[in-house]
Amino acid sequence: MFDGAFAMSDSSSLARPSTLLMDADAVARALRRMADQIIEHNGAKGLERLAIVGIHTGGVELARRLAHLIEQAEGVRPAFGVVDVSMHRDDLSQRPRLTSIQPTQLPLDLDTMTVVLADDVFHTGRTVRAALDAVGDFGRPRAIQLAVLVNRGRRQLPIRPDYTGKKMSTAADERVAVRLDGDAPARDAVWLEKTDRRGGQPA
Repeated sequence: MFDGAFAMSDSSSLARPSTLLMDADAVARALRRMADQIIEHNGAKGLERLAIVGIHTGGVELARRLAHLIEQAEGVRPAFGVVDVSMHRDDLSQRPRLTSIQPTQLPLDLDTMTVVLADDVFHTGRTVRAALDAVGDFGRPRAIQLAVLVNRGRRQLPIRPDYTGKKMSTAADERVAVRLDGDAPARDAVWLEKTDRRGGQPA
């Protein structure tokens, strides 16, 4: 669950043996690099019509961080938004329980903006496809880009991130756990762990 300050891919992940992939310093460097790439790609003037939109739940804090870093660097804060994909997923019948629906909050003038979707972990691409459908319910942005902290590979759809903090190859029975703590960034970290089942994260 996302409480506005803390996001984790899997709350039970630390109970299993895990390997640290990124400590807080590595996460901070990756976020700064991603923010710089977004600025370079969109141009200083483009930032005025840019929206950083976090995908519930893990992408919300990532979107906040990127928007803040861009504002620090350029003095212009991009619009911030949140999108829930619960009812747009194509695997609802395969999930043991449905996640609670969260409010989607997007800029009113979406059609004139470039949207950067943000998520903590990119896996199959299905979560991003659901996010594209969800955003489409609210308007037709000029362009949509994708920023992910970790690209763990194994994609199943023709979707590829534009901005990536860390790219790696993972096995089907491995999971990437991300902690972005808005109140205490010194606790930020990314782990790799073995799962109890084949398939890892469905995102």
